Amino acid sequence: MPRERVTRTQRQRIAAAARNRCAYCHTSERVVGPFLEIDHVVPQSASGATTDDNLTLACPLRNSHKSDRTHAIDPQTGAVTPLFHPNAQLWHEHFAWFDDGAVLVGKTAIGRATVAALDMNHPDVVATRRLWVAVGWHPPREDVADLPGI
Repeated sequence: MPRERVTRTQRQRIAAAARNRCAYCHTSERVVGPFLEIDHVVPQSASGATTDDNLTLACPLRNSHKSDRTHAIDPQTGAVTPLFHPNAQLWHEHFAWFDDGAVLVGKTAIGRATVAALDMNHPDVVATRRLWVAVGWHPPREDVADLPGI
């Protein structure tokens, strides 16, 4: 089956819906430039459609780690768990920032499995986030309520 392409207009809609940031780690296009990619939440290889409700914006690191997965292991329970679906679930219900916004923690099984599977706290990523925090580029304003004392 041929893969459908995302149109320029569709990409603009998807980026706007994701607030121009990775739907998984909330890295902003403002910070990483025009390098965010379109992700099929349910991969095309698993019959995921190229429709707005199945597309989101993802940074290359999250997208490459996610690949064609829809489930991963919750490191706390060892259970196979669905990955976070940014178009069907609320980010704040599953994730929270710690260490002034440098470390992303899963608050639920879905959040924990997603953080682990997408390697969201790789040491290089955490170090980079610390620099972004220092210059005021991270975390996104709407995420700041998650941080104690801020």
